[in-house]
Amino acid sequence: MTDLYLVRHGETEWNRLRRIQGLTDIPLNDTGREQARRTGMLLTRRPIARVYASPLGRARETAEIIARELGLSEPELRDALVERNYGAAEGMSFHEIDVTYPPGSEVPGRESREVVAARVIPALQAIAAEHPGESIVVVSHGGAIRAALTTAEPHGGFAAITNGSVHSFHVDGDDLRLIAFDDPIEIASADVRHGDLDTQNAVEARDS
Repeated sequence: MTDLYLVRHGETEWNRLRRIQGLTDIPLNDTGREQARRTGMLLTRRPIARVYASPLGRARETAEIIARELGLSEPELRDALVERNYGAAEGMSFHEIDVTYPPGSEVPGRESREVVAARVIPALQAIAAEHPGESIVVVSHGGAIRAALTTAEPHGGFAAITNGSVHSFHVDGDDLRLIAFDDPIEIASADVRHGDLDTQNAVEARDS
């Protein structure tokens, strides 16, 4: 069995402005770097052996900061951990999406949740298989972490996935089991645990 700690990257300017990022490669802002540092400090309470990350800059830099705090080598990048592709909605504000693509309309080029899960879950299982009995940090994105959460608990009703938050899982073979959403070691976003998970991204509410 392997313990995986899934971390959402720190804040970017598009997060602050409530713009959809998806595969658009937006860097961390100073708040995001501080969130990453705090998360790294909190994770020193766990016996972390390795850090993995999505190759998108905001996740990669978050992982690099966490790895430094943990005294570990540079994170290993896995392409399958990238954020959901939101197609034509990327770069739009939540208001712009509501005007351009009203609820019930299709967003051109958007990756389905099923396709996201089909790449994210095997990637997590592969990482776990490479590190039996160890504790591993995986830095990714809201849409990708959602895939893990809804695979483990399809009817979980989770709150928003905040920047820098930590969500812990046990992986045993193909079995992915959620241990803690917003793991108690995570305090940086404890004051914003409210609302539905879909509020993190206006496009997420458009399908089931």
